[in-house]
Amino acid sequence: MSVLRILSGGPQLSVQDAGRPGYRSQGLTVAGAMDLTALHEGAALLRQSPTMAAIEMAGSGGVFTADRDTRIALTGAVMATNIDGTALAWNASHLLPAGARLTIGGAQTGSYGYLHLGGGVNTAPVMNARATHLRAGIGAALQSGDTVPIGDDAGTDIGMGLIPDSRFDGGTLRCVSSMQTSSFAADVLARFEATAFARDPRANRMGVRMDPDGDGFATQGALSIVSEVTVPGDIQLTGDGAPFVLMCECQTTGGYPRIGTVIPCDLPRVAQAPAGAPIRFTFIDMHAAIEIQRRHEAMLKALPRAAAPRVRNPADIGDLLSYQLISGAISADADPYAKDT
Repeated sequence: MSVLRILSGGPQLSVQDAGRPGYRSQGLTVAGAMDLTALHEGAALLRQSPTMAAIEMAGSGGVFTADRDTRIALTGAVMATNIDGTALAWNASHLLPAGARLTIGGAQTGSYGYLHLGGGVNTAPVMNARATHLRAGIGAALQSGDTVPIGDDAGTDIGMGLIPDSRFDGGTLRCVSSMQTSSFAADVLARFEATAFARDPRANRMGVRMDPDGDGFATQGALSIVSEVTVPGDIQLTGDGAPFVLMCECQTTGGYPRIGTVIPCDLPRVAQAPAGAPIRFTFIDMHAAIEIQRRHEAMLKALPRAAAPRVRNPADIGDLLSYQLISGAISADADPYAKDT
């Protein structure tokens, strides 16, 4: 079995796919990748299924090597990357030669980067998924010295690229009403939409805290809420009135008041917002939310058509001669207009 070896790992590397649906009633959230859009982008670049697992890199990557020529793709938060010193483009696919050193540095934009392998990460499935669920103790973070099995790769395409979107610098999060939204006074809801927030450094796979520019938010009924089901995207208000957006490894139930719920297609924007990034919330109705989500899912399905061969500057191609752009022997002394005799 071919493997990817982690020579040096960043602060939190983990194997992630789309997660484990169907176990919430048993206390287990779906979890999976923080940025599901990045999973689809990597699959499109490698021409393989988005169900395949990849390596999620929080904050920075590490140094890797493979024991066979391996197609890779890089998506999510942009991280300075090279193979044996030759810089690589992000949001693109490449060939990692056997024995070469792939070095992925710290995030330059965003928070979570993804390393995709041709054939996918081939760890043993647990409950129908390969995703590491740190809070539930399913799997564990990857460490220096670990090896990651690589699945069989039937593809051959490399040098593909995708135009990056703008989900890496905060922005406006669209949300719908949640279980307690109606208990908040109208002026509180209006102030919530008008408030500028900054993404707090306190964030993980369970939730992301938002710092308000001004006072926090509260509702009179906060102390009488009975614990009930929670889902990723719920905006919970803790005792100091600052909102937490629940993420993929959130708890299945909770008793904090929820002022709203961020729609699923905006959660990658929450995940990728770096500390200090500006955030705003805006309420939309359910019909609009369903249509926005439908368009997002259609965009994900269309990503393979959007991936295209990258146009490269010949001056940046270190192995240009290997492409044999001109072949055949010629003579510097021969007259090109002379007829053969």
